[in-house]
Amino acid sequence: MDVRRLAAVDMYGSVGAPWRRWVILAEFLLGVVGGLALGLYVILLGAAGQVIFGAWVLGVAVNYAPLSVHALRLVAPGALERELAGVDVRAQLRRYTTRQFAVLVPLLFVVLDLRQRWKDRT
Repeated sequence: MDVRRLAAVDMYGSVGAPWRRWVILAEFLLGVVGGLALGLYVILLGAAGQVIFGAWVLGVAVNYAPLSVHALRLVAPGALERELAGVDVRAQLRRYTTRQFAVLVPLLFVVLDLRQRWKDRT
């Protein structure tokens, strides 16, 4: 799964409404900041069983970091259009609609993004 492509397709949506990219960017940034805050809060103030939940929330929040980085780059004028040039967005939307739930696997998007960046360098 290409995390950059997932961010781009999510930001574009089905019709490419300009406001959508800002909403998705806000969602990704809130996922990082809010998730980290909630995870730390639960870990610091929770009982033993809640610490595991707090750690999971932290892992999910970290998944939003690469999505946020890509979204910040794609929000620049013309960047999203360049990223999606020649891409069948409808097909990609169908593909990524269910795959975006993988964000619930702690640290998965970080690993996938690092692997993609390594692959792009070679």
